Amino acid sequence: MKQIVFIGLVALAISGCHSNSQQTATPAAPTQPIDTVKTLPTALIDNTKDPVCGMPTSAGMEDSVHVGNKVVGFCSKECKDEYLKNPKAYSVVYK
Repeated sequence: MKQIVFIGLVALAISGCHSNSQQTATPAAPTQPIDTVKTLPTALIDNTKDPVCGMPTSAGMEDSVHVGNKVVGFCSKECKDEYLKNPKAYSVVYK
């Protein structure tokens, strides 16, 4: 009997986790140092070059993140993802 109850509880826990993963994620709290933001016009980007590949921001930005009080722009989602793995490894040249 204990095994049946245990198996039922495990199945319930797994199904609960699965249903939560399909819900829409809520925005991160503003106290976090890095928040993903929507693509912005280059005039609103604070950096002059993509910190990962070095592409000039004037060529257009595909993605951006908010770091502290600055908006860092990237030429692609891949560059942004690489930056977010270890932001301290990249120096950002601000305007």
